[in-house]
Amino acid sequence: MKQRLLVDMDGVLADIYAQLIEFEYQELGIRQSYEKMNGTSEVDTFKNALEYIFSDGFFRNLPVMEGSVEVMRQLNEKYELFIVSAAMEFPKSLTDKFYWLEEHFPFLHWKQIVMCGSKTVVKGDIMIDDHFKNLDYFDGKTLLFSQPHNISGNTKNHTRVDSWSDVAKILL
Repeated sequence: MKQRLLVDMDGVLADIYAQLIEFEYQELGIRQSYEKMNGTSEVDTFKNALEYIFSDGFFRNLPVMEGSVEVMRQLNEKYELFIVSAAMEFPKSLTDKFYWLEEHFPFLHWKQIVMCGSKTVVKGDIMIDDHFKNLDYFDGKTLLFSQPHNISGNTKNHTRVDSWSDVAKILL
């Protein structure tokens, strides 16, 4: 029986910071650097972050994290794989996220996509996420995907991964 692997979308598969950087640059002419973002949340870093995130189409056009497609293809063969996204926080994102996944990860079946409110209801053996709030309550093995908002946090019992090649080294 395959182990169940749960993979977050935003900040793990989709590069939300790159999108926020681009939106802020286009609107305000400000180009944020990753070094200045370390240790701060998206909302604290970007003046209009919530406006951007709640806008139509924000999640549909997110850049794909480098290396994620090929590693996910391999993980999909080895694990019972599910994409788990707390999409209910941003209701306009539901359709965008589905079509984004369909475009960039066409090998995933729609039955492998879980859009939820709280990830505390999902169960599995391994979870990859960029937020402590999701990993801290998960009973299985946890991989913390590095992002500016979590870079200065104590990893606790989570294994930090900085890239999809790190994920591959651990899980493949």
